[in-house]
Amino acid sequence: MSDIKVIELFAGVGGFRIGLERASDIFKTVWSNQWEPSTKRQDASDIYKLRFGADGHSNTDINLVPTSEIPDCNMLVGGFPCQDYSVAATLSRSGGIEGKKGVLWWQIYRILNEKEHKPEYLFLENVDRLLNSPAAQRGRDFAIILSSLSDLGYTVEWRIINAAEYGMPQRRRRTYIVAYHQETDIARQINDKEAWIMQNGVMAQAFPCSIKGKTSSFKINGTIPEVSENFNKGKSESPFFNTGIIKNREVLSIDTKPIYNGHFTTLGEIIIDEKDVPEEFFIPDEQLPKWQYEKGSKCFERVSKQGFKYNYSEGAMAFPDALDKPSRTMITGEGGASPSRFKHVIQTPSGHYRRLVPIELERLNMFPDDHTKEASPMRRAFLMGNALVCGVIEQIGKSLNNFILGNQIIKPYNNKVHQLLFPETNKRMVV
Repeated sequence: MSDIKVIELFAGVGGFRIGLERASDIFKTVWSNQWEPSTKRQDASDIYKLRFGADGHSNTDINLVPTSEIPDCNMLVGGFPCQDYSVAATLSRSGGIEGKKGVLWWQIYRILNEKEHKPEYLFLENVDRLLNSPAAQRGRDFAIILSSLSDLGYTVEWRIINAAEYGMPQRRRRTYIVAYHQETDIARQINDKEAWIMQNGVMAQAFPCSIKGKTSSFKINGTIPEVSENFNKGKSESPFFNTGIIKNREVLSIDTKPIYNGHFTTLGEIIIDEKDVPEEFFIPDEQLPKWQYEKGSKCFERVSKQGFKYNYSEGAMAFPDALDKPSRTMITGEGGASPSRFKHVIQTPSGHYRRLVPIELERLNMFPDDHTKEASPMRRAFLMGNALVCGVIEQIGKSLNNFILGNQIIKPYNNKVHQLLFPETNKRMVV
């Protein structure tokens, strides 16, 4: 089998590349792009070049890179930035696909649209809120993305995956999107959409699931501007559930839950020995009350931009973080010694409290130890907060590799049998 030539956009420090290369040696990254706007520091790009070499790597704003300068490939991958949907922001304040970084989706579309030889496969990652944004028009942004790809000739499936629910060390929920051009053998296999996403498809074989709740089936009609203007207007819920597929603009989406019976990796399993932790990561006793306050429940008055007063409250967080469970989601503000509600703090065997060191943050995302060692501890934390869990990419990559090589396992699918095995409520909602 010929190599699968991969283009990695918004590459960060190479999470997609690491996961795919672990999955199979048929995946060969031939070109990559990483550019951090509004800063002179290009730590991610510098680390990418140190780990993988400078050949075929671009550190230029993707908006300024002509499609003609991007080589043809078999697969385009990328975690396209949408920090407008960050976990620190509510949906009502997120800019969605029209936000400052949300517009970068259109660079993916531009490249795909202008390529005469379109990639056979796409593999994309984004935050889980993508399926529900913006707050005023639930699901519109995802509908735009899906209909855009469908118009370009792709069958697209997606799954929101919490890495910890499949045994990985971090509770990190992300939307993973895999697409197959209509000219591929894989796309031609997709006739029964439910059988594909529940049992026989790339995602289903990588991360088995069962039906948990509602199902929706509908067609996305209209031009892209019409979708942007009208999709799901006036409704309080998105029609997109955590699992789904679109083919020829026809959508099937199902609320599913994971099936996993293996080992669950805990935070305690990835931490290093206390004696190897630098002194600056330990919390001085006099600082503990500040950390306890940040982690505790609180309620106080705030004033909105319009001058209205309201009470803001937040519940208590675990302090210290439990070592017998997967970690909480890591965010970009994980670094630094100042007390924070969101930073991880663990208690050592000697009874001291400390923050996580960069190697431990890398392990939470399943990167190699010291992958980002050339950056400062603060920047290493930022880079990992922006990264994905390599193990998820590896599992989907293995499944995709099996389909490309024709080694996948296809079984007869019977919805009634499936419901007997997994008898959760299956309410159908037609939009």
